Amino acid sequence: MVINMDQELKRSIILDHYQNPRHKSLVDDDTYIMENMNNTSCIDEVNVQLKVNDQGIVEDVRFDGEACAMCTSSASIMVETLIGKTLDEVKNILINYSNMIDEKEYDPEVLEQAVVYDDVYKQPNRKKCVLLPWWGIEKALEELSKK
Repeated sequence: MVINMDQELKRSIILDHYQNPRHKSLVDDDTYIMENMNNTSCIDEVNVQLKVNDQGIVEDVRFDGEACAMCTSSASIMVETLIGKTLDEVKNILINYSNMIDEKEYDPEVLEQAVVYDDVYKQPNRKKCVLLPWWGIEKALEELSKK
């Protein structure tokens, strides 16, 4: 994975995930934990579903809703980043992603394609857009820990 991407490559990845979002559909399955996430300052509303198997591996992540290009692409990249990871790996990815968005120290290696948002801090009004689906996964993990 190339960590230092140029702006054109970042735009290309974001646009691809916006136009061709991965796992953008919900399933009617009680084995998934679902969270509804709303951004009160814009139209972004995303439902996120998480399925973790008995070994603590993320088996599937899905999303759907109305959202801007940044939020939709972020959700799609998140899906690809988290599927197949252990819960500990997911928690580490979530921490590093949040740190990156908040301009704190982070490990770009664990973020895979999600590093395309490494300079979103330059547009503070977009931070919530790229964080919203990830917050949904955090809420889903909280629900999972209660079970």
